Amino acid sequence: MAEKTPIGLQEALALTMANIRPLSAQSVALADAVDRIAAEDLVAQVDSPSVDASLKDGYAVVAQSVAAASSAHAVRLKLAGHAAAGGDAAHRILPGTTIRVLTGAAIPEGADAVVSEEFTFREDREVVFTHFAESGRNVMAKGSDVAAGEPIVRAGQILRPGRLGLLAAAGHSRISVVRRPTVAILATGDEVVAPGVPLPAGKLYASNLLALTAWCRRYGMATLPAIVRDDAEALFDTLRTFGPQADAIITSGGAWSGDRDLVAGVLRQLEWRQVFHRIRMGPGKAAGFGMLADKPVFILPGGPPSNLIGFLQIALPGLLKQSGHPHPGLRKISARAAQDLAGRNRDWTHFVFGKLEWQTDPPLFVPLRQRSRLNAMAEATAVAAIPEGCRQIDAGSLLPAQLLD
Repeated sequence: MAEKTPIGLQEALALTMANIRPLSAQSVALADAVDRIAAEDLVAQVDSPSVDASLKDGYAVVAQSVAAASSAHAVRLKLAGHAAAGGDAAHRILPGTTIRVLTGAAIPEGADAVVSEEFTFREDREVVFTHFAESGRNVMAKGSDVAAGEPIVRAGQILRPGRLGLLAAAGHSRISVVRRPTVAILATGDEVVAPGVPLPAGKLYASNLLALTAWCRRYGMATLPAIVRDDAEALFDTLRTFGPQADAIITSGGAWSGDRDLVAGVLRQLEWRQVFHRIRMGPGKAAGFGMLADKPVFILPGGPPSNLIGFLQIALPGLLKQSGHPHPGLRKISARAAQDLAGRNRDWTHFVFGKLEWQTDPPLFVPLRQRSRLNAMAEATAVAAIPEGCRQIDAGSLLPAQLLD
């Protein structure tokens, strides 16, 4: 049964999160795991570095043998060999000797320090030291970057490039990540035309469909876009066809209760479990959410601002939870209002598109009040919220803002 009374935004979001679970795990190569979500805890499989290694080009020594070295009192040691990174690690320091080492080379057995080459010079088969090096100087200890068995990734952690580099150093080549959803996006309406074909009079291009597809792909989700005419049978067949192929469904348009707003009725025919339909937020009040065969379905209105706000506030957090994100949704910051911002209804959450100016701390939120809705949405770098219970945010006051960039 359709919702007669809209619910609050926070309640709608909580209900969405409560009904969605992360998808199953899949194994991917490290290079394909950037910004994915780890599906399990991971530990280092090896030590890195695998040996004590030199941090400098120089000479490996027993620190005690050069303890008295200075520019006024040079110490001479016999050159007994040469070691480079990845080379033979079987060298051994004998009393009165030194071994030439390059950066990354294994520290020879018996040595405990490296004297950087700028404090030395060569004379025949001897090396002259003009500076001391205490034990441990210029030596990277085995396992100092990561030690075998050390925890390095937690389940639910976002895998940034630096973390992937650490995983590679720790001996991993493939890891288990949460699968990202495939999202079916259905734009409804007899007036909607796919971009790339001639535009008949009275029609419009499917800008919502492209924008939603772009947002999903921005987060690495595969999409199944389609345009469906205002016909209950066609919508029924399309939803039934796309349901098995997708992990989630978004409908765009037909969300209200007019003669051609067919989405909710068709979903009821398909026996979906409606969770809510109508939210006390503007724009986007016609947004709805439910489950169809255990897959989330997001109903979005067709007006571009309402469509995007409904997606950003409800659908995107739900899809990111499916992807395993620990904090699904847009990043939130505090900003300072550049001018008075008034909401339309004290009992609703009102959203305003704007730009952030970063010359101040916190940044300044400047609302975009252009004649064109699409231009304002295209230029916006943030969305500010006038929360439920607040009639107006005065200029200079702090407000919550979500980053679009």
